[in-house]
Amino acid sequence: MTDTTTAPEVLSRILLPRIGEPHDVRMLYLIEADHNKDRAHWGDRSSLTVPAGAEVSFQTYFNAFPASYWRRWSQLDTVLLTLTVAGSANVSVYRSKSDGTRVAVESRLITDETATFALELKNFEDGGWLWFDVTCETETTISEAAWCAPHAPAAQTMPDGSTVGPFDKRVTVGIPTFNRPADAVNALTELAIDPVVDELIDAVLMPDQGNQHPADHPGYDEAVAHFGDRFREFRQGNLGGSGGYSRIMYEAIADAETNSPYILYMDDDIAIEPDSILRAVQAARYAASPIIVGGQMLNLQERSQLRTMGEQVHGHDFMWGAAPHSVYDHDFAKYPLGHKRRPEDEKRPDVYDSRALHRRIDVDYNGWWMCLFPRVVAEQMGQPLPLFIKWDDTEYSLRAGKAGFPTVTWPGAAIWHMAWADKDDAIDWQAYFHLRNRLIVAALNHDGDVDGIIASLRKTTLKHIMCMEYSTLAIQLEAMRDFLAGPEQLFDVLETSLPRIQKIRQQYSDARVIESAAELPAASGAPGVPTADIGGRLGKIKKIPWLLKSAKHLLSKEDGRHHEVPQLNLTAGEARWFTLARVDSATVTTAGGTGVTFRKRDRDLAKRLWDETTALHKEIERDFDELRATYRAAQDRLTSREEWKKVFDAQ
Repeated sequence: MTDTTTAPEVLSRILLPRIGEPHDVRMLYLIEADHNKDRAHWGDRSSLTVPAGAEVSFQTYFNAFPASYWRRWSQLDTVLLTLTVAGSANVSVYRSKSDGTRVAVESRLITDETATFALELKNFEDGGWLWFDVTCETETTISEAAWCAPHAPAAQTMPDGSTVGPFDKRVTVGIPTFNRPADAVNALTELAIDPVVDELIDAVLMPDQGNQHPADHPGYDEAVAHFGDRFREFRQGNLGGSGGYSRIMYEAIADAETNSPYILYMDDDIAIEPDSILRAVQAARYAASPIIVGGQMLNLQERSQLRTMGEQVHGHDFMWGAAPHSVYDHDFAKYPLGHKRRPEDEKRPDVYDSRALHRRIDVDYNGWWMCLFPRVVAEQMGQPLPLFIKWDDTEYSLRAGKAGFPTVTWPGAAIWHMAWADKDDAIDWQAYFHLRNRLIVAALNHDGDVDGIIASLRKTTLKHIMCMEYSTLAIQLEAMRDFLAGPEQLFDVLETSLPRIQKIRQQYSDARVIESAAELPAASGAPGVPTADIGGRLGKIKKIPWLLKSAKHLLSKEDGRHHEVPQLNLTAGEARWFTLARVDSATVTTAGGTGVTFRKRDRDLAKRLWDETTALHKEIERDFDELRATYRAAQDRLTSREEWKKVFDAQ
């Protein structure tokens, strides 16, 4: 057993919701029993008063302890639960297995004292959480509760067998921003709210890449004044996410004064639970070997919803996807961490529960909405690739993973961010970067054949044709040509690619946003065209007749009258291939609901784009091995501090 004679150190605090949070968000923090006659109440985030006879559970996203992750990645074999009880309450500690089964660990009646539970981590090989429930004999106040390490962190083992550390509990936080001054100021303000987290922060770095500056926004001066000389802003051109985050890493490594052992990336358009910063830093400090610690993404619009548990890159087609055993869009308000199926529903695959959240998952990378890098990893791995946006975070983790520095997506360390489903990034200007950068990162990291990638590209090309997304196809042609041009021009086009791509898109009606479909004539209609999806296991088979009818329609000449009057007005969710492939025009609302695009079928244009696209697919397939060698030979230069310094000096 680990020596527990040294002073414990807080790993994560038991937190209460902010005052005024709605019920669904409170479910991320505590669950009050249905039979409670009176509600618990709190005046701050660390002290909870529970009425006599009431029960409260902390088997929740932010307050349960992800024990399996600590067992797998940390130096610890024991964790301490500490809490102060004013009154008399029974405190029951539980653990879960990887399938969500609950197991009682220890229960005590505690009266007016500070209690400590020493809890072993040996039972959490494949998954499981620790948590505690409280049943009050008298009105009781629970305060200063935390999950703690029994001792300070020890040295960490590097991939070559040498040791580094232990490291101080300090971090440099970097937040790149582009024309989101209100969001940037809010992010700075959030960092300053919590004094425990504020004490960890050596510096806050903010590359400002837009022309709407946070410095001109109300509240900026107060936020910056709080940090004093810890805050540094860098005005630069729009170098994209990779340019903003690369600037943060560059400046943090160059900062000999703070010499922060950790660098934390955060997006500007997020909301954060500040304790997540403490949790990420402590996970990194106590890791047996240096790891990259990623924060999970909660849905900013549905704040009780976990958007993604963790991600991987699929080996067959080199495309993002859910890591094995992970889930998307889990709503803790509907399905708390302890939610299980009824016994009679055990064999029904359509009945959902929370068991998947108890299994530990392993990932390939973590998005840079929140991601923490040990300085020793950043110094060895170099800078991000100059990719502007998309795939830079994936590439960095893949590169680091091959060098022996895995990425771990850490439950309970999280931000709220806009969900991907609420963006058009698969079809708007970002589609260029999605494809170009996917191919570049595949050339650097994919060692298998290219057949799966090409098959995937052909499938998405057909979908774009069917959905009249001609602007997307046009910029994807540019993406493939730029990939085939090789790595030498990546730095040169860092600032120029986006204006070039935007200019190309504006030649196509599906890229031009109209404020409202009301500006066009009323839809003429398309009788017999399906707008609702077919669900169930046989959905794909049932769509075969739709596919045949769609193919017949796509081969016919379009009716020009429908280019003046749309046939359908569709929401973003209704704009699916089996609908759009059966009409000659439709308006489609943007994902954000801010306007519509008027899509118009053009058979001859579609054929030309198809022919050009498939020709480039064949060229990529033929030359991929040679391109692999070329990009890999250039990797050191593309990720070097010296090359990035030239970019920053030119700003």
